[in-house]
Amino acid sequence: MSKPSVLFVCVHNAGRSQMAAAFLTHLAGDKVEVRSAGSAPADSINPAVVEALNEVGIDISHEQPKVLTTLAVEQSDVVITMGCGDACPFFPGKRYLDWPLDDPAGQGVVHVRPIRDEIKKLVEDLIPTLFKN
Repeated sequence: MSKPSVLFVCVHNAGRSQMAAAFLTHLAGDKVEVRSAGSAPADSINPAVVEALNEVGIDISHEQPKVLTTLAVEQSDVVITMGCGDACPFFPGKRYLDWPLDDPAGQGVVHVRPIRDEIKKLVEDLIPTLFKN
């Protein structure tokens, strides 16, 4: 059986989707193929997001925001959106989830921590569902 693949999508791919991808990679290791992208990617990762993840032992300082492509959606089993609305392409047969999360853009690390913790919980809840047939 091929490993499940998950695509996390938000507008800028600088905060929420990067945190979710980092947590899934951290918690599931190489059992899951992880992608993240943005419908309008920022120039760089939100520094408060980098700091918040560093606090829990995850380093994403090397990551760069990526543009959302149709191919990325086609190649993913599960597509999780975080506030990108109609910008996300839809393909029949994919599992779509929407996580209504606050946007960390322009926020300091104090405001990013609760978003980080909520994303971690959502990812922990997601993992067992990826391996059900």
